[in-house]
Amino acid sequence: MKINGVSIRVGNILDYNGKLWVVTKTQHTQPGKGGAYMQVEMKALIEGTKLHERFRSADTVERVHLDERPFQYLYPEGDDYVFMDQDTFDQITISSDFVGDAAAFLQDGMVVNISMHEGRPISVQLPDTVILTIDQADAVVKGQTASSSYKPAVLENGLKIMVPPHIEAGMRVVVNTADATYVERAK
Repeated sequence: MKINGVSIRVGNILDYNGKLWVVTKTQHTQPGKGGAYMQVEMKALIEGTKLHERFRSADTVERVHLDERPFQYLYPEGDDYVFMDQDTFDQITISSDFVGDAAAFLQDGMVVNISMHEGRPISVQLPDTVILTIDQADAVVKGQTASSSYKPAVLENGLKIMVPPHIEAGMRVVVNTADATYVERAK
């Protein structure tokens, strides 16, 4: 669907110069001389590169709608990961480079949202939090509990996070998948 340059909003997905871009910032500018334009900052969905572009009101750009569907994580296959569509039960394989750091949080049977464009996966979105077990946690140093201090711990997936002093090895904790931080002790 074509939209004009001044109709671009943050969060829009655009097909521009043969690539898919997500709009991260916009600024409408109306100089005293000449026509108004929209200053747009975009990030490439696949490569992750940024681009600053000006669109005048006469310019048109293609706005893309992504198809977001729930997929269940099944298993790793070499350097790839296999997911199953929850509706059609079709399986797709996505490379570990594409999944990136989020791969550390994948668990058997986990449901993730995969955004598709023309049948091709564009992004993998994990749940906001996951529950993991602490494999190793440093001992608490006496006198350290007076202030809100944290200690390093290693999760079952090998990731290192900072946890409160009362967390010990074997405990289950809730971890934020966006920034790999401790949220709370699992209930």
